[in-house]
Amino acid sequence: MDASLRRALHRVVASAALVCCLAAGCTSTTPKARQNSATTAGDLQGQYQKVVKEVLPSVVQIQARQDLGSGVVYDDKGHIVTNAHVVQSEKSLKVTTANNEEPLTASLVYSYPEQDLAVLKLDKVPAGLRPASFADSEKVEVGQIVLAMGSPLGLSSSVTEGIVSATGRTVSEAPGGGTGATIANMVQTSAAINPGNSGGALVNLAGQVIGIPTLAATDPDLGNNAAPGIGFAIPASMVRTITDQIIKQGKVVDSGRAALNISARTVVDERYQPAGVAVVSAKAGGAADKAGIGPGDIITKLGDQPITTITSLSEALATDKPGQKTSVTFQRGGSQKTVEVTLGEQ
Repeated sequence: MDASLRRALHRVVASAALVCCLAAGCTSTTPKARQNSATTAGDLQGQYQKVVKEVLPSVVQIQARQDLGSGVVYDDKGHIVTNAHVVQSEKSLKVTTANNEEPLTASLVYSYPEQDLAVLKLDKVPAGLRPASFADSEKVEVGQIVLAMGSPLGLSSSVTEGIVSATGRTVSEAPGGGTGATIANMVQTSAAINPGNSGGALVNLAGQVIGIPTLAATDPDLGNNAAPGIGFAIPASMVRTITDQIIKQGKVVDSGRAALNISARTVVDERYQPAGVAVVSAKAGGAADKAGIGPGDIITKLGDQPITTITSLSEALATDKPGQKTSVTFQRGGSQKTVEVTLGEQ
C-alpha cells in the first residue's frame, strides 16, 4: 500500500472515531479530565453534606391537631418560625427537634395569616438548640443551588435539591391549602415542596436560609394536583421583618403591605365572568375613603392593571407600598371615574 493511501485511511478512521464520540455525547476521556470531573463531583457532594449537617438541626417538625408541618429555629430563646397555615388557630403545639426524640410543647406567640407566617415559643428550651442563619434576600439569584429541608408527608429531616427558578413572584394561596394570602417577592424553586414541607427551610450552599417553603403550584389540568418542580418560599427578608416584630411587640405593627382599606367582593357581568371588585365598606379615614371611593363602587383598574377579582386586586397591591400614590378606576352609577389614591397599610 503506498504512503498516500495509508494517510487517507488514517484520516477516515480518525473522522469515524470523532463522529462516534460526538454521537455518544462524550468529552475528553484523559485520566486528568476524569480526575478533575470526579474531584468536582466530590466537592459538590461534600458541600451538600456539609450544609445538611449544619442546617438540619435547626429544622423542626410541628404537630398540630389536624396538620403536620415544619419550622425553623429562629433564636436560642426557643422561638420557632413557621407558616400560619401549619398552626391555624391552635395555641399549643408539639415540636420535635433534631436532638430530641420526644416531642416538646410550644405555645403560639402570634399568627399573621396575611403573610402566612407564625411564631411559636418552646415552653422549655432544650440544650443544644441551634438557631438557623438567614440570608440577605437581595443576594438570592436565579440558578443558585438550594436544598429544601423539612418533614414532607411526616418524613422528618428530609432533604430535596433544586435551584432558584425565579425571584419576585407574587403568589396567591388557595384558602383550602393555605390562608388565602397574596404574598409578593416569593422565591420560586425546583426543589420538591410536598405537604409537610410548609414552614421548613430553603437553604443555599452557604448554609443560610433564603426562604420558608410555603406552597407548591397546582395544575388545573391535573385535577389541581401539585405541578412538579414549581414551589414557592417566603423570602428571608420578609421572614425576619415579621418575626422580629412578633418577638419584640407580640404582634405585627408594620406590615409593609399596601391596602385600600376596604372590604369588597368580586362581581360578574351578564356572561357571569368576573368583571370587577365591588366595595362593600370603606374604613373611615382609610385610603379609599379619603379618595372618595365608597360602598357600591366597582373597582376595575389599579394603576394600569385591570382588576377583575379580589385576587387580582390583592396581587396588584402586593407589589406596592403604603404611602405610595396610584390611580384607581371605578364605576359608579353607570359612569366611570378615575381618582388618585394614597395607599394605606394592611
